[in-house]
Amino acid sequence: MQETLLTVQDLKKYFPVEEGIFGGRKRVVHAVDGISFDITKNEVLSLVGESGCGKSTTGRLILKLIEPTEGKVLFMGEDLSRVSRKRLKELRRDMQIIFQDPYASLNPRLTVGEIVEEPLIVHKIGTRQERREEVFRLLQRVGLNSEVMRRYPHEFSGGQRQRIGVARAIALKPKLIVADEPVSALDVSIQAQVVNLLKELQEEYHISYLFIAHDLNIVRHISDRVAVMYLGKIMEFAPVEDLYKRPLHPYTQALLSSIPVPDPSQKGRKVLLLEGDIPSPIYIPVGCRFHTRCPKMIPRCKEVIPPLDDFGGGHGAACIRAQEWA
Repeated sequence: MQETLLTVQDLKKYFPVEEGIFGGRKRVVHAVDGISFDITKNEVLSLVGESGCGKSTTGRLILKLIEPTEGKVLFMGEDLSRVSRKRLKELRRDMQIIFQDPYASLNPRLTVGEIVEEPLIVHKIGTRQERREEVFRLLQRVGLNSEVMRRYPHEFSGGQRQRIGVARAIALKPKLIVADEPVSALDVSIQAQVVNLLKELQEEYHISYLFIAHDLNIVRHISDRVAVMYLGKIMEFAPVEDLYKRPLHPYTQALLSSIPVPDPSQKGRKVLLLEGDIPSPIYIPVGCRFHTRCPKMIPRCKEVIPPLDDFGGGHGAACIRAQEWA
């Protein structure tokens, strides 16, 4: 049995907002609303869903870049809400992030060499010469040559910038990387290259990923397990192949049916269409929060908040009708 690296317990994050011209009425945005999962060593868990469902907020809560409203994040058995600032800094050597936007995530005033070297300086690793040699090796490993060390981020394409971000993330040889939609801003031809690079690095350095994405095509190639998120809640959780072969939640079924298939023989395949937009996270629907868009909704869905039930083999779904498709 694989050793657990990260445990998330009933994690919540609510952001207060004020409504009205004079800000009289106060409400909260339910960005993350009571989710639980774990990640084992050398595992890739993908968190998928439409924009605004709370995926990136979850990643930032795990890294303690923002404080949770409720719940716990345990990393290597330590509760991050209880550790000292000194200990948190030590733990952050083993927790890194790859940001979504390769244009905004790199400091334009630093050279590429300085950007990749910065984590090593912060954690006082090696002499200056040793750090420069390590930076050179890291850049080569992600597919860039030594000449880039003295150049600035604006001189590179989006794919090259993301490779620089990957080099920075692996500089400390972390145990966990939160990859926050690392390929969504890249051309399709470059996306596969970066995903393959992340997979190679995972096997080489024994890294665990929380891979945040909305493209289910990409997720299938890199994941061990997948959690499907909607309006701050996990709707379905399963091993990757089981999820694609046997989706139990109508939301997952709709997401999978919308994947383009480059095969003319499947021209008549059924696509499960979702009506309308995601409701506001300020005004959460009563009952199942997906019922306002669900094509398989029944009246009881408006009344019952479905738990994330286990249907065997680590496959869970939060739907009162899931048994019909299990």
